[in-house]
Amino acid sequence: MKIRLAIAMVMMSSWAYAQEDLLKQLDQVQDSATVYSAATFKGTRIINGHSVETVGKNNMDFIISHRFGAVNSGANNFFGLDESQIRLALEYGLSDRLMIGIGRSSYQKTIDVFAKYRLLRQSSGFKNMPVSITLFASDAHNASTSSTELPFYTIVQRQTYTFKALIARKFSEKLSLQLTPTIVHRNLAENQIDANNLYALGLGGRYKLTKRTSFNVEYWYTPKNFAGTVQRDPRFTNTLSLGFDIETGGHVFQLHLTNSRGMIEKQFIGQTTGKWNNGDIFYGFNVARTFSFDKSKKRKSSGY
Repeated sequence: MKIRLAIAMVMMSSWAYAQEDLLKQLDQVQDSATVYSAATFKGTRIINGHSVETVGKNNMDFIISHRFGAVNSGANNFFGLDESQIRLALEYGLSDRLMIGIGRSSYQKTIDVFAKYRLLRQSSGFKNMPVSITLFASDAHNASTSSTELPFYTIVQRQTYTFKALIARKFSEKLSLQLTPTIVHRNLAENQIDANNLYALGLGGRYKLTKRTSFNVEYWYTPKNFAGTVQRDPRFTNTLSLGFDIETGGHVFQLHLTNSRGMIEKQFIGQTTGKWNNGDIFYGFNVARTFSFDKSKKRKSSGY
C-alpha cells in the first residue's frame, strides 16, 4: 500500500509539473503571437499632464521643468524670460507596469508624490487590446506661508489629491491620441467659490514629424458647473498647450507654449488664469534624463 501511495504521489507531482510547464509554454506562445504598441508617447508627459507611458523597471527619470513669465509682460521683462518657475522631479520604475515619483515646484512651494500603474497595453494579434490604460494617483502639499489669500491652518487642509484614468491609442506610427478623465479633490479649496471636488477632462495628442521630433497638443476642459453645482471660480480658465518633443539619445527635450504657470494637476487644471487671446502665454520646457540601474541588460530603445 505504501509503495502504491508513493507511486501515486510521484505521478501526481509529475502531472502537476507538466501542467505548469505547459501553461508557461502557452503564455510564451501567446506573447510571441501578440504585437504590443510601443512609444505611444515619447515620455511620461504629453506637455503638462501625464501620458500613458511609465518608466521601465529599475530605470529612473530626472526631470527639470521650467515655466517663464507671460509673453505680454513686455520688453522690460524680456517678454517673460526674466521670470522663472521651476519643478524638479525623480521618477522610478518599480516594475515595467508600476512607477512612483516625487517632485517639488517653486510655484506655491508645492511638494507632490504620485504613482502610475499600467493596467492595459494596446496590442494586436493573439491578444487584441485597442487602447492602453494607465491609472494615476497623486498627493500635492502646498507649503506656501498662510495668508488672507491662502488661509491654511493644518497640514491636512493643504493636501490636494488627483485621480486619473489615462486612455490612449496609437493610431499609426505618426499619430497618438489620449483621453484623460480626472477628479481633483481639495481638502480645503483655496477660493471660497470653488468646490472641494473638481472634475475635468484632458485631451492630448502627438504627431510624429521626423524620427526624433514630434508636435504635441494638450487641452484640459474644466466645466464651471458640474451636476448643477459650481465647481470653480469663473476667473479660472481651461488650459491649452502646444509643444515639440526632441529626442537626443538619453535625453528628451519638450518645448512648449501654454496659458498655465502651474506644472502639476492641482495647478494647471484648477488654477489657470491665463488667456491666449490676451497674450497670457508662458514659454516653458521639460528636460528628462533616464538613468538605468539594471546592469544585467542594456536599456532597450524606446522605438521612437
